[in-house]
Amino acid sequence: MPILQPAYNPPLLFKSGHFSTLYTGLFRSVKMPMQKRERIQLYDGDFLDLDWSFTSTKTAKVAIVVHGLEGNAQRPYILGATRELLLCNYNVCAVNLRGCSGETNVLFRSYHSGATEDLDAVVQHILGLKTYSKIVLQGFSLGGNLILKYLGENRQRPPEIKAGIGVSVPCSLASSLEELLKPKNMLYAANFKKRLLEKLRIKHEQYPDKIDASEINRIKTLKDFDDVYTSKANGFLNALDYYTKASCLQFLSEIDVPTIILNAKNDSFLGKACYPIKEAEQNSNLYLEMPLYGGHVGFYGDNNVTYAEKRAVKFLEEQV
Repeated sequence: MPILQPAYNPPLLFKSGHFSTLYTGLFRSVKMPMQKRERIQLYDGDFLDLDWSFTSTKTAKVAIVVHGLEGNAQRPYILGATRELLLCNYNVCAVNLRGCSGETNVLFRSYHSGATEDLDAVVQHILGLKTYSKIVLQGFSLGGNLILKYLGENRQRPPEIKAGIGVSVPCSLASSLEELLKPKNMLYAANFKKRLLEKLRIKHEQYPDKIDASEINRIKTLKDFDDVYTSKANGFLNALDYYTKASCLQFLSEIDVPTIILNAKNDSFLGKACYPIKEAEQNSNLYLEMPLYGGHVGFYGDNNVTYAEKRAVKFLEEQV
């Protein structure tokens, strides 16, 4: 599919990738749509908390929305996406990944970028409701990688799944990690590491036999965290093995439903390999849009509706 030509041209301040990222992450406020929490039990004894929002009239359409690293279903970017999807007559199932709903998950393992078995559990749960004939998937950052990997994996895709939307997607986890470790992203990386370590210390209290305090103390970077915990807790050899196997890039060629990736060129979290130009050119179902501006899950827009939110619903109107 030809690479899409973006029309996004924000006000001057928001042409800065860092300003766009920080504004949306720290200062944007979205009135919370009514959410109803549902807990589902997983195949391995753990649980996921799903936060549902419903249209005022009955609908057979549902959007599964997945947050990014250390996010949750109450983040402004999730609430903004939910608001626009509701207006398009989609019920919304906002997924809190393991350990992200405000309550520590049961097992030693937690969420990660490639845990599509958890996303599939949500899909199967929704199919079991026998309410929806159209399911779309939308993911942000880590959640975008997750939904794209899911759509391209060698599994029997339910025919009810009609489209995918990935925003600010680290299609190559190694390439993204390399960028995050650069000085320009020092504050972002430190914030992510701080929050991840807080959760890991709770895991240590739950499972003192599975990880030693000395191992936690030697974590200095996000890669260290993935070497010490993420990879080992989830069955990977090390961080590099995790990045290699969990990245969605290798699965994009197999996506067979209309899917759009919206990655800003000034997203400081994304390396060159996170812009899958060749894969989009060779797959008629894969649309790639690379605005000059937007930052990481930024995309400031008028009336507190981001360009990413507008683009997502326009894509669904055109394709579903």
